[in-house]
Amino acid sequence: MNVPENLKYTKDHEWLRIENNEAILGITDFAQAELGDIVFVEIETEGEKLEREEVFGTIEAVKTVSDMFMPVSGEVLEVNPKLEDNPDVINKDPYGDGWMIKISMDKPEELNNLLTADRYKELINA
Repeated sequence: MNVPENLKYTKDHEWLRIENNEAILGITDFAQAELGDIVFVEIETEGEKLEREEVFGTIEAVKTVSDMFMPVSGEVLEVNPKLEDNPDVINKDPYGDGWMIKISMDKPEELNNLLTADRYKELINA
């Protein structure tokens, strides 16, 4: 399972790449493997301010539909335009082209609640 060291992780199997006061967010390699073939992503929160753990969208796979949660409070600045026509890019490249949203963080201190790569590996291997 691919767990890049330079990212932060959530117990809900999302990753964050921090770039100054912004963060790029997606789901982990583990999550996409568990979900199976991703067929649809719905994110209608662009431009909205959301609190940590609020739902920012849903992801639909052949097996299930899952909510996706904000790991930190902030504004959804951008939704990955590739996901509309090619949601399966998440299966192919979850840490690259398969990113989901870009957010502006309101409370960067909330990053302290996230997991390191080592802690995330412990979670998925438990």
